[in-house]
Parts: sequence; C-alpha cells; structure tokens
Amino acid sequence: MNITFKQMRLFLALSDTLSVTKASQKMGITQPTASMQLKEIAETIGFPLFEVINKKVHLTEMGEKLALTVRAMLNEWQSFEQSIEELKGLHGGSLKVAVVSTAKYFIPKLLGSFYALYPQIDIALEVLNRDGVIKRLHDNKDDLYIMTKPPKEIDIQEEMFMSNPLVIIAHKSHPLSEKNNISLDTLKDERFILRENGSGTRLFTEQHFKKKKFKPKVLLELGNNEAIKKCVESRLGLAVISRHAIEDYNLQKNLSILQVKDFPIASNWFIVNLNGKRFSPIALAFHNHLINEAKKLSLSN
Repeated sequence: MNITFKQMRLFLALSDTLSVTKASQKMGITQPTASMQLKEIAETIGFPLFEVINKKVHLTEMGEKLALTVRAMLNEWQSFEQSIEELKGLHGGSLKVAVVSTAKYFIPKLLGSFYALYPQIDIALEVLNRDGVIKRLHDNKDDLYIMTKPPKEIDIQEEMFMSNPLVIIAHKSHPLSEKNNISLDTLKDERFILRENGSGTRLFTEQHFKKKKFKPKVLLELGNNEAIKKCVESRLGLAVISRHAIEDYNLQKNLSILQVKDFPIASNWFIVNLNGKRFSPIALAFHNHLINEAKKLSLSN
C-alpha cells in the first residue's frame, strides 16, 4: 500500500472532526482536494472507510480500524521526532494532555511551570467529563490522561501522583458551619447538590454514602463545579466537592467546609495510559514534572 503521511494525517483529521470540510481546514487544503485524497485512500485500502448520512460523516468498521492504526503509526513517528529533539535539548515537539474537569484547578499551574522549562514545545489540553477522557484514552489520542477513577474496562497502566480529598461544603451562614464532629445522620434532611452520574467525584461519593448507609436527598445533579459552588453560595443545599475545586475560592466570605465524621473522602489523582504505551521524550519529561511538582500542590486530608 502506498499512503503518504499527509494522507494519514488527513484521514486522522476526518476521524477527529467527522467532517470533510473541517478536516480540509485543519490540514490547510481545499475541500475538493481533501475529498480526492480521501477517495484515493479508500481505493488503496480496497474498502469503504466512511459514509455521509444527513451531511454527517460516519466511519465504517474498516475506517475505525484505519484511524486506530494511523494514530498509532503517527504517535510512533512523533516519538521518533521527539527523540531527535531530545538530543538537541528538547527544544521542539508537542504535548497532548486530556484531563477530567476538576483537574482544571491545578493542571494549568503544572503545565505553566513545565512550559517555562520548555518554551518551544506546543501544548494541547483537553478538559472533559470522565466519559470524554475515557473515550480519548480508548482511542489513544493523547500523551497522557489525568483522572481520579481510572476505568476497569480498558487495559491501562495507572500511577497515583496526588491526593484528591472530597469535602462537604455549605454556605457560610449554615447552622452547621461552626460545628465539629458532625454525623452524617445529622444531614439526612439536608438537600444535596451532586456531580453528574459517571463523574469520578460522584462515584466516590456514592460508594462512601453506601458504605455508611446514608441516602442523601439530591436536589440537583450538575456537571460543573462552578455551578455547584454557585448553588451552595445561593443556599440551595450542601455539596460534595474536591478540595482542589475550592482552594482558590473565597471560603471566608461565601462557603464553609463542614466538619463531618469520616470526611474528607479519600481519593487520588492518577496518570493513566493504555497498557504498553511508550512515553515520548516530552511526555516522559512532563510525567516526571507532574510527580515532582504535585507534591507542592498536595492538600492535607
């Protein structure tokens, strides 16, 4: 088969955008040229690679396999290119990181300090919900992934690098805000605002409540920590949230961490990759940077 690197990157752009127009724009070529190149790829492979239904691209089974293969090949080539750059002092290349939404409270700091060391590299950061990160992990789209609840259904390697205590917060004026040693049973009539089903925070919270035989009265389920804090600030109820998500928040003015028995819930942040994936030189440097710098950001339980 004779498929060029440029054609591989075009097909990968199609896989990522599911649009011939967007793929052509991403590659800096015209749509007719992109369509012609994609047709040539399909003819070379000998199977249809995608179909267009209601103006939306859907990859065929063979197209999905090709996308995975091309991504793996280009990742290997990128690793080779970065190995060359490493010999020159790690002055080029790219780093792609995908993180769950709560990690946005500390990952930018770590990326910033890393970029200060290697200012000539390109950094791409994806902030998604847990399902979105797992999808990217499954498709091997990034150099590494940060989450609190690594998936069990995928063959992965995981490495804990920082704690992620989960606390119960209330408005500063809540009657329990000045109390100590609060029992969970005391909160049985309180309204709770929780993260959406499937999030790492929600999974750990449900496991902990089930273990303690506590059933919260759930008023709202939200997919955004900022919205949760606003709801608590508006006295709509209590919330279970990562301590990282309120580290820079004005606790003295707006919120209070309740001193509840068996809290904080202990959870951790993990660096996750597909099992057997080799770090590029840049990814390995960032991995080591994460391990070293995370100690400075760790929050006490």
